[in-house]
Amino acid sequence: MSYVPEKRNSVFDLMEDMFEPFNMPAMGSLMKTDIRRKDDKYLLDIDLPGYRKEDIRISLYNGSLNISAEHHESKEDKDAKGNILRQERYSGSCSRSFYVGDAIKDSDIQASYQNGILTVSFPTEEKKEQEEKKYIDIL
Repeated sequence: MSYVPEKRNSVFDLMEDMFEPFNMPAMGSLMKTDIRRKDDKYLLDIDLPGYRKEDIRISLYNGSLNISAEHHESKEDKDAKGNILRQERYSGSCSRSFYVGDAIKDSDIQASYQNGILTVSFPTEEKKEQEEKKYIDIL
């Protein structure tokens, strides 16, 4: 039995079928983010559908909160003899940075990922201790 491809009506139909197994959004696009303030924290809700928790990295450097996600996937269709009929690979990544201030430490940041939404929270601002009046000795 030999493989005979189906007849397609247009190039669009062929392209649509070719990428159908991935069902992934355009991962290279901007991360859609909702930013809100609740009590004394900022909350970021970032849409990352199709990614797994292990695909996401969060870092803090010089007051910038950096969020990146990377995904790789491959798929093969073989016939009964093991010959490859179709082989597809997909790689995608996206990243975004937010300036949170130099007073925020990595221990101040909390993150969770559920149902394709990454939620990151951090304090609105670090409370500074009120300085005592200090006197300078005159020599």
